[in-house]
Amino acid sequence: MTDGVPQIPPSAVDVDLSAVADGWDRSMSDLETGMWRMEESQPRLRTPIVAVDLLDRPPDWDRLVRAHEWASHIVPRIRMRAVEPAFGLGNPVWSVDPEFDLGYHLRRIRLPAPADFNHALRICRHMGTEPFDKARPPWVAMLIEGLDDGRAVYVVKTHHSMTDGMGGIRMMTLLHSRRSAPSPNKPDRLPAPPEHLSHFEALGQDVMTEVRKAPGRITGLITGATRAAVGALADPIGAASDALGYANSLRRIVTPPPAAGLPLLRGRGLGRWFGVLEVGLPEFKAAARAAHGSINDAYVAALLGGFRRYAQAHGQQIGPIPMGMPVNMRAASDPSGGNRFAAVRFAGPAAEADPVERIKKVRAIVLGLREEPAIDAIDLAAPVLKRLPNWLLAEWYLSQSTGLDLQASNVAGVPVPVYLAGARIERMFPFGPAPGCAVMATLVSHVGTCCIGVNLDTAAVTAPKLFMRCLQESLDEVIALAGPDEGTQR
Repeated sequence: MTDGVPQIPPSAVDVDLSAVADGWDRSMSDLETGMWRMEESQPRLRTPIVAVDLLDRPPDWDRLVRAHEWASHIVPRIRMRAVEPAFGLGNPVWSVDPEFDLGYHLRRIRLPAPADFNHALRICRHMGTEPFDKARPPWVAMLIEGLDDGRAVYVVKTHHSMTDGMGGIRMMTLLHSRRSAPSPNKPDRLPAPPEHLSHFEALGQDVMTEVRKAPGRITGLITGATRAAVGALADPIGAASDALGYANSLRRIVTPPPAAGLPLLRGRGLGRWFGVLEVGLPEFKAAARAAHGSINDAYVAALLGGFRRYAQAHGQQIGPIPMGMPVNMRAASDPSGGNRFAAVRFAGPAAEADPVERIKKVRAIVLGLREEPAIDAIDLAAPVLKRLPNWLLAEWYLSQSTGLDLQASNVAGVPVPVYLAGARIERMFPFGPAPGCAVMATLVSHVGTCCIGVNLDTAAVTAPKLFMRCLQESLDEVIALAGPDEGTQR
């Protein structure tokens, strides 16, 4: 969770290549392994991250191809596929695809006239629902041309096991430039050499990875146990209180939120629908400030208000909405790859009609959750969960995620104008995966505009256009808190 403060390098020229390329784990983490394998048993658990850039014009295609080629030199993971270890023992290992073909991953289409952004968004949605070819690096990008107004759309889809939302934004900055003209003197590297990793070699690499990590884990366990023992001897009452506090925190984190959800949204399926919203960052800040909250508080409150309006439009009463939210655990020094987030769940106060009170309630809940000692409980449990049979792990995850009506994410974006192969990026719309939940909403700030991508499960939200209209009305209601002149204040 962030307050929408841009912290991402705005240009490939400014990127520290060692920070971007180095430090990537060769083996998937236990959490990533679960995401990679569960979808084989349950297609509803597919986890594509889809980013959609709206461009002021079609970019130069040859430059775009060269930019992707260059990025694949800087970040070897772009050229890597996941190799399963023999007999499924251990975690998949990332290995440079010996048949890497940029032409497969980077595509180009032209829409037939008439065509607008909504037509392009449908292509992005279909692209987002297609499963990855797991024999190749798990990402695909496409340039969509032919919009009537002369603009174009660039869309990229990556598997969640490859990176999380923040990592994906960092990787995409490699393709960005602060100017429309080419940057001929960018630092470069030779591409990673092809690797012919067998399943048995993958098993061996994963075993060696675990061996290398073992001393640190053992040291950590010994250090933690020693500290706990010393602490218990020095202050037995305090130690017992800490243990009880962690146990209570764990119960709050792993048990379902105390909300039954909206019966109207009970269905779940494979269908997806993409919708977009946008609002000025200064106006959003002013509205949040007027209610003594952060942008994230105002954002979540606006989403919950949309749920309230949608229920009312169907003649239903609404109570608290069960929802989830990722908490960013990624440090500035972390590499772009991999997943570094924790997940929290809570009952969103959707029944609150007053937007100011709704923002205050959201703020109180979120501040409390960020201080939970057991916030990383799922990550700690991942080594145990990944050893379950795929079908059982998938069923367990579905039992947790299908109880959520909403997941909301907020990712810092780019604060200055940037270009993609000569075309200016006007908007960046993110669409997070919706594995089991009814609605996944993601916000990215871009040059003074908050761009919100909404990924809907069409089995749950059967009237997507009405739902988006309800979200827009709720967002307008929140923005109105700023007053007529407040939005111009920074």
